[in-house]
Amino acid sequence: MNNKRRWIGAVCGALILCVAFSVCGLCGRCEGVRESVLRLHILAHSDSAEDQRLKLQVRDAVVEAAAGWLDAAEDEEQAATMAAVYLPKLQQVAQNTVKAAGYTYPVEATLCRMYFPTRRYDTVTLPAGMYEAVRFTIGAGEGQNWWCVVYPPLCAGAATDRRVMGDVLSDSQQKLVEGGERYVVQFKVVEWLERALQFIRRVFK
Repeated sequence: MNNKRRWIGAVCGALILCVAFSVCGLCGRCEGVRESVLRLHILAHSDSAEDQRLKLQVRDAVVEAAAGWLDAAEDEEQAATMAAVYLPKLQQVAQNTVKAAGYTYPVEATLCRMYFPTRRYDTVTLPAGMYEAVRFTIGAGEGQNWWCVVYPPLCAGAATDRRVMGDVLSDSQQKLVEGGERYVVQFKVVEWLERALQFIRRVFK
């Protein structure tokens, strides 16, 4: 049985490697994109209509409060460092918003590295993968989430401005995220590949 599992794992691994080699250039550009942006992630307390509306209120308050704070950042690493400094203030803004709306949920704000699926923002599509993120958890954090990009600033509708992404991405990376549907399919292939590799690591570790 163990030999059979190893054989199946070897075959699966070989197939995945074949796919990996065929898209390795795309994977490299995707990784470059991931390392260039800072995401914002907000988790609602629950999926009730009231808690989902509260999530959007917190989103609006946080985005408005953070507007301009990261403009001086020269790259994602510096943006994350600056975000860490502002995090207590942003957490207080979020907590005050929850309280003003009549709720007693606590709000937790953290700077973390987390997984995001492929996501389209107007004319920009970001590949799935691990990103640095500013994360707000409202109450139990068991509701649907909301996310955008705080560096460069796509949260305020700047996703249609080519200069925003062009300031932090190389030409090839910018073409990738602005490539539309023809790249979304390739992003899904990369996403599937990474999930498959994670599954194999868990099964055969």
